[in-house]
Amino acid sequence: MDVTKRVNLVTRNTLEVITKEDAEAIFRSTSSPKGYIGVEPSGLFHLGWVIWVYKFKDLMAAGVKMTLLEATWHAWINDKFAGDMAKIQLCSSYIEHCLKALGVDLQKVKIIKADEMIDKKVYWEGLLKIAKSLSLSRVKRAVTIMGRKEDETLVDFSKLIYPCMQVEDIFYLDLDFCLGGMDQRRAHVLAREVAEANGYKKPVAVHTPLLSSLQGAGRMESMDETDAAMIDYKMSKSRPESCIFIHDSPEEVKAKLNSAYCPPKEIEGNSVLDLARYVLMYEKDFTIKRSPKYGGDVNFASPAELLSAYQQGSVHPLDLKNAVSDGISSLLAPVREYFKKVPEANNALESLRAPPKCQ
Repeated sequence: MDVTKRVNLVTRNTLEVITKEDAEAIFRSTSSPKGYIGVEPSGLFHLGWVIWVYKFKDLMAAGVKMTLLEATWHAWINDKFAGDMAKIQLCSSYIEHCLKALGVDLQKVKIIKADEMIDKKVYWEGLLKIAKSLSLSRVKRAVTIMGRKEDETLVDFSKLIYPCMQVEDIFYLDLDFCLGGMDQRRAHVLAREVAEANGYKKPVAVHTPLLSSLQGAGRMESMDETDAAMIDYKMSKSRPESCIFIHDSPEEVKAKLNSAYCPPKEIEGNSVLDLARYVLMYEKDFTIKRSPKYGGDVNFASPAELLSAYQQGSVHPLDLKNAVSDGISSLLAPVREYFKKVPEANNALESLRAPPKCQ
């Protein structure tokens, strides 16, 4: 595969790549660059994560040797599962099953747990070098990568270590590509700045869209200035009413979409439109079935076509919801089947769903 095709695979369906020129240079200099995504084992897998799964597959198809970093200690710092490391570790295993169910060939993926890295002296040496090159205010601005607002660093000091850890993860793993949603932008930009200041290899940052909350959160403004707004905007597993989990039944999917934010002619923050364009239309057309009385079925070859038609009022919200509901239920059918057939996966899922025991 030539450089242009590889770069196109990396950049398609992204909101931002920093930078495309750097990506081209990497592919010209090596046939097997390294990339990663760091994932906190923090709860059930929802459709917002499916977007980065698509891009993870694209990077693999482009010849990037991908690493899945199971950010166990990061999740502990971030108070996931109330700091229960056993449950965090269980969630790591569960995430691997989710990726298999979604068609990721984990035989071709390097899987690393953060536990392995924090046992290494060189990891902490690198982290301290990074911390020494950053100001307190710079680090505080980056805590939004944790899904937390800047003032939440007052809760405990460990929250300030997290951004430095994420940057060191990148250098410790000697990465060429860093994958994440737009909520990870600050960490990736920080890594590029630290690299430039210290003569390290500068990673290319690949940023995918965020799915908006099913409840609606209004417009998300610019990439740089609305980290707090971004936290409230996106689909989040910590707010189950705001998202669709990949295990949801067709009935649950339909019920959630029937009550989802989807005002006529409005495309900003429209969660149902986001599901159509970012999840269902990643590689294929999208068809809305309608009665001949209302013009019959209509097919859209691109997200831009769908957005334009919806904004003009030629697509009714209920028709859109019904089509998205059918599409999501069909997309998730193999996932539901996988968890039925694999006892270990289903047991992990049920354990994570179970309410915490009273002390």
